Amino acid sequence: MAPVRCLVVDDEAMLRRVLVRVLSSAGYEVAEAASGLEALDRLGKQPFELVISDIHMPGMDGVQLLAQVRALYPDVGVVMITAVSDVRTAVACLNQGALDYVPKPFQVDEALARVRQALERRRLILENRDYQRNLERRVREQAEKIRDLFVLGVQTLAHALEAKDPYTSGHSMRVALYSAAIATELRLAPEQVAEVRLGAELHDVGKIGVREAVLLKPGRLDEEEYLHIMQHTLIGERILQPLLQDHPAVLGIVRSHHERYDGAGFPDRIAGDAIPLAVRIVTVADTFDAMTTARPYRQAREPRSGSEELSRCVRTQFDPDVVAAFRRAFPDPSTLPIATAPGPLPDGAPPAT
Repeated sequence: MAPVRCLVVDDEAMLRRVLVRVLSSAGYEVAEAASGLEALDRLGKQPFELVISDIHMPGMDGVQLLAQVRALYPDVGVVMITAVSDVRTAVACLNQGALDYVPKPFQVDEALARVRQALERRRLILENRDYQRNLERRVREQAEKIRDLFVLGVQTLAHALEAKDPYTSGHSMRVALYSAAIATELRLAPEQVAEVRLGAELHDVGKIGVREAVLLKPGRLDEEEYLHIMQHTLIGERILQPLLQDHPAVLGIVRSHHERYDGAGFPDRIAGDAIPLAVRIVTVADTFDAMTTARPYRQAREPRSGSEELSRCVRTQFDPDVVAAFRRAFPDPSTLPIATAPGPLPDGAPPAT
């Protein structure tokens, strides 16, 4: 084990050298400085575990040096040297972070005992700090595991919910695939792509709170049923908010994927660039999959027709840049993993979501 390094700071050369000899004979590696400024210079060039400094020195005194060491080198312990008549100042230094003080004139055994005690206090302080850091890390890791298990459970519920309806089975996974491809085409950072993918996969989780009779109705919804099912955006946000509050992009997708570029959407009627980009991406992917999936009351669009319909609805329902990115990512829509056999819709029919 490397010896402990001490820096003795005192403008009195004789006292300084006595301390150097005492500490060296006890096995410490010792350097010396004749002033506070010289001590700071040495600390900047070489690491020390302990500084032993006189209080009264010309220029920068020991109290000022203590403040500088605590600010610049918080892991370095400080012991003050003080005259018996100046104990009050030494106690004040303890309150400012000094580990101990050595009164002068000092006895060799007492000085060594104070240094050992100070180094032991320093060790305990550093160990406690490391423990706290590791504890915070472990708590954070545990919280992340709990969050991941929660999200996994919600994903499982969402997929189970989709599996009950053959017309929507696999919808969220396909929307996640399309959304990630669009986000990549738009040069989003990998971590942003991952959030878009997760938000897309969870975007319909709020349908857990929708009446099954409405969710599985084999026909078009009336106005009351439509308003009821649209509440899934708010229900989903409430379900996910407790454990995804640090992921606002995911929560934004769940809440706002039925907003429209022209501001006529749900639930907040936000428009244009006020709609987060992640939401605009998932809205395009969600609508394309809805259009190209058969429903009990209508047939599916052909993939190419669905892609063209996205272009027709830019600036009203969709962000034109996002639609362009979708078409670049999927130049041949016929190769996409469409859920069911396609069938034509009447021209101008609104895209289903």
